[in-house]
Amino acid sequence: MPVALPYPCLCLVTDPGVCPPDELPGRVAAAVAGGVDMVQLRDKDRPGGALLQQAIALRENMPGRALLLVNERADVAAAAGADGVQLGEAAMATEPVRPIVGPDALIGRSVHSVTGALRAAGSGADFLLAGTMFATGSHPGQEPSGPGLLERIASAGVKTPLLGIGGITADNVGPVIASGGHGAAVITSVLANNDPESAARRLKSAMLETVSSHRYTGQAGFAR
Repeated sequence: MPVALPYPCLCLVTDPGVCPPDELPGRVAAAVAGGVDMVQLRDKDRPGGALLQQAIALRENMPGRALLLVNERADVAAAAGADGVQLGEAAMATEPVRPIVGPDALIGRSVHSVTGALRAAGSGADFLLAGTMFATGSHPGQEPSGPGLLERIASAGVKTPLLGIGGITADNVGPVIASGGHGAAVITSVLANNDPESAARRLKSAMLETVSSHRYTGQAGFAR
């Protein structure tokens, strides 16, 4: 049975520069307790064997409570029994990744433009991680696209669920959801917080508040 993407989906993306690997399982477990629905394990410099062990440790710390995706490494995702893989905009195409992770796994694709979103959706990605929404230390000097990028992607006919990423906090996640976002992905606002559980809870509450205060009409956004 295909993995379902929760709505609204709060995704936590890991970063070894923000949280050391030995502290990651505990912080992720706390964030999941606070409302994180999906965790994306991202560590581009970690060897495959060590990355696999990290994925297994994360999976064992949140059994059945949150989805686990591995960034780029479809082989590691499959070996760890993860729920899917997250691919960069210029990464391996979706089609050859599908047999590796299985027919029911989630395949996400990062996009930064309407053109990129159309291409990724047409290739069979299950959801798109679109950004950047706001200025962020993860991409210094990069001009943010703002939540309007989500509206432009949806207006172009993309029906694939969109998650916004980039500088998102509990104070600004509302416009991301109100612009048609199926969810939001965060790094620093949860992972670098001394209390990841409370930080995640505040974010999820803000997302749910936006959902409850608008009449949602599907991927195209909210009725005004």
